[in-house]
Amino acid sequence: MLFQSSIRRELARSFGATFVVLITIVLTIVLIRTLGQASRGIISPQDVMLFMSYAALGRLPTILTLSLFIALVSTLTRMYRDSEMVVWMSSGRSLTSFLSPLFRFAWPVLLIIFLSALFVWPWTNQQTKSMQESFGNRSDIDRISPGQFQESSSGNRVFFIDRDTKAEQRSSNNVFIAANENGKNSVTTARSGRIELRSDKQVLILENGQRLENENGKSALKISNFKEYGSNTGTSASVNPDMRDAKLMAVPTLIETPTRANLGELAWRLGLGLAAVNFVVLALAITDANPRRGRSGSLVFAILAFMVYNNLVNLGQSWVFSGLVSFGALLVLLHGGCLILGLLWLAKRHTNWTLRSVLQAKSTGRRRTAGGET
Repeated sequence: MLFQSSIRRELARSFGATFVVLITIVLTIVLIRTLGQASRGIISPQDVMLFMSYAALGRLPTILTLSLFIALVSTLTRMYRDSEMVVWMSSGRSLTSFLSPLFRFAWPVLLIIFLSALFVWPWTNQQTKSMQESFGNRSDIDRISPGQFQESSSGNRVFFIDRDTKAEQRSSNNVFIAANENGKNSVTTARSGRIELRSDKQVLILENGQRLENENGKSALKISNFKEYGSNTGTSASVNPDMRDAKLMAVPTLIETPTRANLGELAWRLGLGLAAVNFVVLALAITDANPRRGRSGSLVFAILAFMVYNNLVNLGQSWVFSGLVSFGALLVLLHGGCLILGLLWLAKRHTNWTLRSVLQAKSTGRRRTAGGET
């Protein structure tokens, strides 16, 4: 009881501290990226914090996996360094007996990783995709900000307004519109403009202005003055409800339509959880205290192992998509192979296997055989 409770208590402290540090770093990176997208007009500035929350939730499986792996390695390294492992092993504990307290601590985290990868990940992608499409498909007038040149959704018109005079009436002063439509270039300026709703469509009504128009490739210029001129502002396009991107699909949908893209996405989601399970075994197998390597030797090796394994999980998705490997073969070869490798490594350390001892055992066996024959 004392054996398991002491290990789990220290693991909880280490895991909490590591998770706080990693989530802070990830949120900072996501904030910088989100602000850049907002400045380029990809998402609404009012939705920056919400977009950040969805992005952080989508990265939660990777953050939890790395936090768990670092917590396990750092705790076991400290126990080796302070000779606590020697005490436990002298009292009859073997190296493999540490798997029980490690998995007892890790199982709630592993459960959250599986649920986040399988269900939270597609939900966050759906929310962010919906936000981007809603903001990108808004009407041209809704895109305009006073004092800024703004391109229309179709890319063939540029708007500019000086300032809002009466926000409740949606009117502005000094309106400028440059357009390239139907083979004609036009520049329209007006002292004022207002928005009216006609036949369920927004129409920009310009007053007291001038319009310059010419056809592409011709030098003739047509100039006209007007007291009132109506311009269509563009309507927002409807969001396609049939989202075929595999990242947006729920797990039942991926299973019902087993295309290569869907199987690759499903293998990636399952791979995040299976990798987290393997990291528990690998943490116990690779952790050791060697004074020549310093205190951070095991931690550096653990981070490198995490990067390699995580990249293999991402590559596995592309391999399934391209048909280089099947869905089942990827799970068995990659995750099953890593599990077997971790268990063999753990067995080697548990039984103190070395290449020299194996060679000596073989040579001893040959001598005994030769002596028996003699």
